[in-house]
Amino acid sequence: MSMLKVIEVLAESDTGFDDAVKVAVADAAKSVRNIKSVYIKDMNASVDGGQVTKYRINAKISFLLED
Repeated sequence: MSMLKVIEVLAESDTGFDDAVKVAVADAAKSVRNIKSVYIKDMNASVDGGQVTKYRINAKISFLLED
């Protein structure tokens, strides 16, 4: 029987939400193997001077536990 574990992570990017997701997965992959999916729980952006400066996400990353 396969079992998945879920971790919650925060990530940010200067260029967009899509890039923030890629950062979250890449950073998680440094310490977790067998990542299977990512669920975006929340998104927000920081604004300075009328311009978006940071894109942030709160994500849940699922990975397969090894036997």
